[in-house]
Amino acid sequence: MKQQIIDLIEKNVEGLNREEISALIEIPPKPELGDFAFPCFRLAKTMRKAPQMIAADIKDAIGEVDFIEEIAVQGAYLNFFIKKNIFVKSMVEAASADNFGGSNVGDGKCICIDYSSPNVAKNFHVGHLRTTIIGNSLYKIYSKLGYDVKRINHLGDWGTQFGKLIVAYKAWGNEEAVKKDGVGELMKLYVKFHDEAKENPTLNDEARAWFVKMEQGDEEALKIWQWFKDISLIEYKRTYDLLGMDFDYYLGESFYRDKTDDVVNKLTSANLLTESEGAKIVDLEAYDMAPCLILKNDGSSIYATRDLAAIFYRKDTYNFVKCLYVTGQEQKLHFSQVFKVVELLGNEWAKDQLVHIPYGLVSLEGAKLSTRSGNIIYAEDILLEAVSKVKDIIIENMEKKGQDIQDVDGTAKMVGVGAVLFNDLYNQRIKDVSFSWDKLLNFNGETGPYVQYTYARCSSILRGLDNYDENADIDYSLITDAASIDLLKEINRFPQVVVDAADKYEPSQIARFAVAVAQSFNKFYNENRINIDDSALKHARAALVKITRKTIKDAMLLLGIDCPEQM
Repeated sequence: MKQQIIDLIEKNVEGLNREEISALIEIPPKPELGDFAFPCFRLAKTMRKAPQMIAADIKDAIGEVDFIEEIAVQGAYLNFFIKKNIFVKSMVEAASADNFGGSNVGDGKCICIDYSSPNVAKNFHVGHLRTTIIGNSLYKIYSKLGYDVKRINHLGDWGTQFGKLIVAYKAWGNEEAVKKDGVGELMKLYVKFHDEAKENPTLNDEARAWFVKMEQGDEEALKIWQWFKDISLIEYKRTYDLLGMDFDYYLGESFYRDKTDDVVNKLTSANLLTESEGAKIVDLEAYDMAPCLILKNDGSSIYATRDLAAIFYRKDTYNFVKCLYVTGQEQKLHFSQVFKVVELLGNEWAKDQLVHIPYGLVSLEGAKLSTRSGNIIYAEDILLEAVSKVKDIIIENMEKKGQDIQDVDGTAKMVGVGAVLFNDLYNQRIKDVSFSWDKLLNFNGETGPYVQYTYARCSSILRGLDNYDENADIDYSLITDAASIDLLKEINRFPQVVVDAADKYEPSQIARFAVAVAQSFNKFYNENRINIDDSALKHARAALVKITRKTIKDAMLLLGIDCPEQM
């Protein structure tokens, strides 16, 4: 319907192309204002008329159209009222299409997303969930729009912290304890190093010396480092499996260590490197930023150097149209510095194609998480606890209602893990997120379980219909009541919501859309019986149930969440 209205306006308005018209068209906040609205403010300057006069002229030029009930001038707006049965038919058919909500706008274009990226030899805690969840959702959103998305896990597997771990392991650790407890034991050693270094600062010098050995290819140092990395990856992948996520590439900082010399050479050739207290920096004072450190005074690289190497490698390898970095907002300055250095090397694409996507902090019932102090909660433990709590709820409800759910464990996993993901993604990413079990697992609030329950209800309705033929012809005039139209209008928003979520790097728009569809469906369901004797009306209403079910599933999959058939 929107495309047909764009056609009408394009034929009768000069000076605007289809893309501009599409961007201007709005969905009015109230049904009495129409189904679509076209504001004429922008045309006033070029046409030298009042906007309301322009709206009246466009209305006259369009005239009568077979699919439009009425075109009304409301101030500076041209409001379009679509014939209800035509609107219903077009929406049901559109929403039934396989790729409803998607497009091919990204065909032939590559986007790199750098997310999750935990520091090796440190536990994957609740704080790591945000980057992982947001990044995975963005991957799915851009894939829905046709982009070739490269999921990159830029592991923190290089740097002075490994010097600290080697010192700690050689001083207080043993092979048997590390093999037994994995990352947990490595974390104990890491915390112990910082405690001991407060009393004995020379330990920091030893750590720096071991990292220099790593950079110089010392066999012992690299053997211990690789061992720590292998142990970490086993545990990280177990958490990713629980989340139902994976990556195309696990290319950590270490992958770029033999590529940093090229970065230094580029900066030297461009006369951008200067010396400061023995270190090599790029002076960014002219851009109101602290200098970007490239080489430390011992000649070793820093993560900024490796990030620069990664950018050039990704551009050469994938020729991305965008490279997105999903990290905490505390890294804003770091990425501003790195992106500016890329730009100063003569790469104008850096301004538009390199994007830092920050997010807020995460806490558990208000308790802030810290790595060095040891006040940490494993992401895996949170997810498993969510699954366990949901399983208890399911079993309790089964006993109360005498219901039987075939796959309790599978359903509990979908709902428990989905609840954690949805709790994060429902909020704007820049806002802080707190894990509250009461809120997280509420089956009646604006939560993942509520949306999943609505999906399961749709499935249950369709399973229980008598003499139902999903291929039967539909009389669309039978589902033009207010509740049905409101539901269709919510579903109608899906394609634009996906585009907006991509443009704003904001998965919360998808999550809120899913809740809105679920709420609208439950209102429709409460006002309209489905399994009735009137076959034509039953099949018409069932068509709405079917597209609601599909739309909810598609929206939730964009968040990395699957929906169970029974709850």
